[in-house]
Amino acid sequence: MSYLADQGYKVAPFKVGPDFIDPGHHTKIAGKTSFNLDSWMLSRAYNTKVFNENTQNMDIAVVEGVMGLFDGYDGLSEAGSTAQMAKWLNLPVVLIVSAKGKARSAAAIVKGFEAFDRDLKIAGVIFSKTGSMRHYEYLKKAVEQNCTTKCLGFMPRNDSIIMPERHLGLVTSDEFDIQKKTLSTLSSMVRDHIDMTGLVNGLDSVDTSCKMAPEGYGLDRKQRPTIAVARDKAFCFYYQDNIDLLKKFGANIVDFSPLNDDALPRDIDGIYLGGGYPEVFAEQLSKKTNLLREIKKNSVSHMPIYGECGGFMFLCNALSKMDGAQKYPMTNCFNFRVQMSKRLRSLGYREITLKKDTIIGKKGEVLKGHEFHYSSLESQKNDIPDVYQVTSRAGQDLALKGYQVHNTLGSYLHVHFGSNQGCAKQFVDICREFKDKKE
Repeated sequence: MSYLADQGYKVAPFKVGPDFIDPGHHTKIAGKTSFNLDSWMLSRAYNTKVFNENTQNMDIAVVEGVMGLFDGYDGLSEAGSTAQMAKWLNLPVVLIVSAKGKARSAAAIVKGFEAFDRDLKIAGVIFSKTGSMRHYEYLKKAVEQNCTTKCLGFMPRNDSIIMPERHLGLVTSDEFDIQKKTLSTLSSMVRDHIDMTGLVNGLDSVDTSCKMAPEGYGLDRKQRPTIAVARDKAFCFYYQDNIDLLKKFGANIVDFSPLNDDALPRDIDGIYLGGGYPEVFAEQLSKKTNLLREIKKNSVSHMPIYGECGGFMFLCNALSKMDGAQKYPMTNCFNFRVQMSKRLRSLGYREITLKKDTIIGKKGEVLKGHEFHYSSLESQKNDIPDVYQVTSRAGQDLALKGYQVHNTLGSYLHVHFGSNQGCAKQFVDICREFKDKKE
């Protein structure tokens, strides 16, 4: 993406899977919002719509895959995999194969990928972590002798381009700006070692023409509810589709920062608290006493408030870091204390059937999302209703819950509104009802 942008291409970036962090870095590098594509949470038609809408007036699309090319739902089908998405969108695949510790055996890997799914179009292979030009020549000759896939080049080992990580993955783009020197290094490595001209010239053009849906459904500006969305280093995990769908159904969106603002934006009718790293900034958040009180007051006043994962943690009464030595007060909308853990507590795709009417859907509606967190709720006696019936992607019942008090809904689950667009409409409608009553 960095190389193509440097060459003057207008790049449309995408990420396969439920990841939030990679799209953030894509967005900064490409200068255009990166969108998630996901064949488990979202239908083929929805993925195609997202791809087509967000490639309008662009020169080239780059889709970063997820895990290995064929890894997805299970070991028996292509469901949820990069390969399935490539076929859905009729896009060629560039294989990335680690050359570390390999020579001729790399050809066996490439040949296996060639033969595994003949319906997949492979544009070529790039070897990563090569030791030298001589090492690459070994790999190239082996592939040329045994495979039909074209060798596009290599990326040599270079510790200067390794990015910092923490417990949920790479450090986010909100906290870590890839330095211009690093981007220049990446771009020059691509220029010097990969046949990008051959790759780009070998691509077929793709017709992505589509009709863009209008926002607001013809609502007058005065009728539109205003939803405050938390955005800063502590709250930065959002699917862009979720925000866009809220706008589509008539919401005005205004951003605010729980880390930096002492109060909520004025004249709002709802709050959306996405995921992120409230545990990293727990002490700073706990000192925003006026903001915490405002959110609690609005919750009691039945303002629609939706919090997922990190946002849900912020809606609880306290948050303890991994050592458990200190409790940091949060908004106290839910009578739970959150305890951070050194190990991953839960990970995976989830399907939710709503057990009651909620602010993001009515009883019986089905939503899909993803769960990924290192914290758990300390058991405390309360009568907060659980409104989610949750199963894994394999259909197994799970203990994950969704809690709703007043009009405040919180859960560890990151819901993709594109899995059921009615949930975005419901949230906007409830916010509009609140606005009408308030006025």
